[in-house]
Amino acid sequence: MTALNTQVEVRKITGRIGAEVIGVDPAAELDAPTVAFLTDALHEHKALVFRDVDLDDAGQQRFAAYFGELTKAHPTVPSVEGEPAILPVDSERGRANQWHTDVTFVHNPPKASTLRSLVVPPYGGETLIANSATAYRDLPGPLRAFADTLRAEHTNDYDYAKPPESLDEAEEERRQVFISQKFRSVHPVVRVHPVTGERGLYIGGFAQRIIGLSKGESRDILQLLQSYVTRPENVVRVTWAPNQLVLFDNRITQHYAVDNYDDLPRRLNRVTVAGDVPVGIDGVPSESREGDASHYSPVA
Repeated sequence: MTALNTQVEVRKITGRIGAEVIGVDPAAELDAPTVAFLTDALHEHKALVFRDVDLDDAGQQRFAAYFGELTKAHPTVPSVEGEPAILPVDSERGRANQWHTDVTFVHNPPKASTLRSLVVPPYGGETLIANSATAYRDLPGPLRAFADTLRAEHTNDYDYAKPPESLDEAEEERRQVFISQKFRSVHPVVRVHPVTGERGLYIGGFAQRIIGLSKGESRDILQLLQSYVTRPENVVRVTWAPNQLVLFDNRITQHYAVDNYDDLPRRLNRVTVAGDVPVGIDGVPSESREGDASHYSPVA
């Protein structure tokens, strides 16, 4: 990957994932070579950080749209008022501190996600992002060959962040909104990236069962594979600051919002880009088993 000019720089944050982009203003009108440069950087580093950006809601959507058609905010959760493509990631609406890839319970989950900081706590509240391609490459040969054969059912209808008995009235109401339409989709456990050809572990919190196995067997295998995704070597820790934007490739990463900022407010806005239907190494695409998400996202 070559820089556009001497003013543009991509600085690695860790050896395996994450880079800071310097010299590209996400609020500016970007030409085709710049978008191609950022796309290549995204494929290489999986997560890109832009600091000191001057973006409003319209600007965030305009930037995200350079990478493809936008989705609606979420299949079930309400958007920011008057902005159907923007999801408020607000600590006052709950804290989804669990490893996941965005919206994998639908047939064609988002291709990429952008997060923009609005309210940042004075400490904590980082977002961890993991590289599922290096996790796959870390697997021992026999385990990698086994994972290649597996498919998993992803669903939004489960205890996502907390067990039901621990929910207060407001949290239970939010949960009922989240599962107001139920989705189940079967994806390959090893997904082939449609551009780079990399193989990555496509699991995370919404993956609840391995097809053909019991819930207990599924849980053990998913936990084993997940432990490779979340190894510290495969994770970048994004510390939020005001006026910051993060773009990550949702096809080959997982992320986790760290709940370590007491009762302080934390607010980000999320805009996602429509994705294709995942495909495994056997060339077989994912299948939808419950729920029509066409209102949420076109197929890229």
